[in-house]
Amino acid sequence: MGFTTRWYRIPRPQTFLYLMSLRTGTELITLSLLLNKVSGFYGLLALLTGLHLSSLQLSMYIYSILALVVTVLLASHIRTQSPFHCLALACFYILDSVINAAYTTAFGITWFLVISQHHSDANGGQAPGLGGTTIDETSGFTSPQYNVSHVDVAVAPDQGVAPGHDAVTVGQPGFSTTAAGPSLGHGVLQPESISSIFTICALWAVRIYFVLVMMSYARLVLRQHVAATSRANTALHTGSKSTILAENPFSPQLPEGKGWKGKLGRLMVALGKSYWLGSEEGDEAWMYNAQSYKRREEGLASPVPGVVERERRRRSGTGPPPPMPPLQAGQYLRVQDAMDGR
Repeated sequence: MGFTTRWYRIPRPQTFLYLMSLRTGTELITLSLLLNKVSGFYGLLALLTGLHLSSLQLSMYIYSILALVVTVLLASHIRTQSPFHCLALACFYILDSVINAAYTTAFGITWFLVISQHHSDANGGQAPGLGGTTIDETSGFTSPQYNVSHVDVAVAPDQGVAPGHDAVTVGQPGFSTTAAGPSLGHGVLQPESISSIFTICALWAVRIYFVLVMMSYARLVLRQHVAATSRANTALHTGSKSTILAENPFSPQLPEGKGWKGKLGRLMVALGKSYWLGSEEGDEAWMYNAQSYKRREEGLASPVPGVVERERRRRSGTGPPPPMPPLQAGQYLRVQDAMDGR
C-alpha cells in the first residue's frame, strides 16, 4: 500500500526547467500571468468601439482585471519569501488555472459549434453556444445566401422571335462535407479543428508544469520558515504533534497565525496538509521506488538503508564520535578530580 501511495504523490520539481532555481521560475511564471491578465483592460476598451460582448466574455474580462490586482499584490513578496504570500500566490495560481480551464472549455465548445455551422446545411442561422454571435462575427467566416458547391451556366432559347438568349445559373449542392445541423462532434471532426485541439493540449501541459513549480516554491518557503522559527529550534518536525507532518506555521499560538491572515493560512494549508507539511522522505520517493523496482526485476537484494547511511557517515567523518575505552574505577576518579580542578 505504501509503495503504491508513493507512486501517486504530487511531483515536486527541485528546479525550473533544470536550468534555474524555483524562485526564478516562480518570478517568470508570475510575469507571464501578469501579461495574460492585462488583456482584461483591452477587452473592456473594446466596448468603447461598439463591440458587442456576451455576458460570458464580459465576466472573463472583469475577472482578468481582479486577478491582475491580486497578482500584483502578491508578486512583490516572492523575493522576501513571506510564507503567507507565497502560499497565497500558489493557491491563487491553482484557482486561476481552474477558472481558465472552465472558460477555455466553454469557448472551445462554442468555437467548434461555429465551425460546424459553417460546414452544415443550417448555415446562415444564429451562431450556437455561449458568445457564439461575437465569435461568428470576428472569426472571418462568410455567410452566403445559398450553400452550393459549384454553379453550372446553361443557355435557354427565348420565347418567340428575339435577338438573343437568356443565361440561367443552376447551383449544385454539396454532399460530402455538409451536415443536417451544427453539432459538437461534427465541428471536432473538421480538419482545422485537429490543430486547435493539439495546441490547447500542449499549452495546458505547460500550464500544469507551471502549477507544480509554483506549489514547490511555496512548499519550500513554508518549510524553510518552519525550520527557522520552530518552537524547538532543533528539527523540522519537533514542534509538531505529528511525527510525519511539520509544525503548522499558521497555528493560533504562533505569530503568523494571528488575525485573518492566520485563519486564511490555516485554510490554505488544510487543503493539502500532507503536501505542504509532509515528510521530506517523499521528495525523492519516486526515484527510490524506481530504483527498488529495477533491483527487484534484476533479482538483486536491496541494501539496508541504515547500514549504507552509517558507512557513508563513517567515510566522510561526519558520524558520531567513537565510544571512549572502558576505564577502571581509579582512573574514573582521577578524571573526575582533573575536571574538578583538584
